[in-house]
Amino acid sequence: MIKVIKPGISEEAAADFDAKVKATVEATLKDIETRGDTAVRELSEKFDDWSPESFRLSGDEIKAAMARLPEQTIDDIKFAQAQIRKFAEIQLASLHDVEVETFPGVTLGHKNIPVNSVGCYIPGGKYPMVASAHMSVLTAKVAGVKRVIACAPPHSGGPNDAIVTAMHLAGADEIYCLGGIQAVGAMALGTETIASIDMLVGPGNAFVAEAKRQLYGRVGIDLFAGPTETLVIADDSCDGEMAATDLLGQAEHGTNSPAILLTTSEKLVADTQTEIERQLKTLPTADVAGQAWRDYGQIILCDTDEEMLAEADRIASEHVQVMTRDPDYFLENMTNYGALFLGPETNVAYGDKVIGTNHTLPTKLAARYTGGLWVGKFIKTCTYQRVSPEATATIGEYCSRLCALEGFAGHQAQADLRVTRYKPRAA
Repeated sequence: MIKVIKPGISEEAAADFDAKVKATVEATLKDIETRGDTAVRELSEKFDDWSPESFRLSGDEIKAAMARLPEQTIDDIKFAQAQIRKFAEIQLASLHDVEVETFPGVTLGHKNIPVNSVGCYIPGGKYPMVASAHMSVLTAKVAGVKRVIACAPPHSGGPNDAIVTAMHLAGADEIYCLGGIQAVGAMALGTETIASIDMLVGPGNAFVAEAKRQLYGRVGIDLFAGPTETLVIADDSCDGEMAATDLLGQAEHGTNSPAILLTTSEKLVADTQTEIERQLKTLPTADVAGQAWRDYGQIILCDTDEEMLAEADRIASEHVQVMTRDPDYFLENMTNYGALFLGPETNVAYGDKVIGTNHTLPTKLAARYTGGLWVGKFIKTCTYQRVSPEATATIGEYCSRLCALEGFAGHQAQADLRVTRYKPRAA
């Protein structure tokens, strides 16, 4: 039997918050579309107290940012980017153009074509999300995107040196110190000084995620990446310290970040609750993580691994940490998740920062229909066809009858013309 030990925020409260965010974003995007740079500057002044002469960083400003960083930090960024580039290149190599004769005289194929321009949002308000530059900018460049622009909000009164360095080393063509809805809106809609892009990617808070949702269709997006979600699946082989650490480690992202413990062990339930309270007394980010756990944290007790599997697929969490005796059971059977972290030796922080898989992942049940950001998201798979004169006479007759079946006279005329032109004449 599945038993909810600790419920999270109610659906009504969550819906009310979402409605307020939606209205704010809608009005803000309309203002940006109408007033362009003027609206963007006013929003940046209001929310970030930031109004430089130019939001785009110059080459000299980028060099200065890199010069202020310790050599070890630059080496660490390069190491992380090497891992992410390596896996992205492996993924790219799995994508192939195809061309095949499917019927005598009929050649069909597809080409993998990179998107022409991409805008990457790198969160950096409360926490400077350096890794998001690797995940979006670098992956887009591996895919072959010609123009990649990147925006991150000011941090402590100006551009964050580490984020700027990561953007530059990842290959960004344009770098802007600009955050929030104003950054996302400017990249997607375009302003007098920022040319619009074709696709918008990157994680962000609830307002950035809602802005991407509203802009979808006007531009492409990677996925709906809202507040961080984490699910820990554990049995009695896991201890309370490990479970609590992994739950709070993701809850610190934001006060509305859901963290869920799904377990078959009553002892682990008790130990984890005790350990969370203990860790919150010393965790430097306890103000955020503690509120997230209080309002959005959940504990669900199950009788069997099969029940945990069913619950995990229902929850469809962004991050899923599996610490059971047989983690491969979940790898082989789970269908709804953003990324899996199998066994106690790994954890979500590895995926977030350095190991090579992408950390921009689906939230709010989107894992039911999409995976996370990867090199393939930046590529359009476009089909083409080529037909010989002999084949068009045959295909045309089938097509003509099928068009007539649906009442499409104009379509039928296209087919009939080919039959008339190319069908061999009787001797």
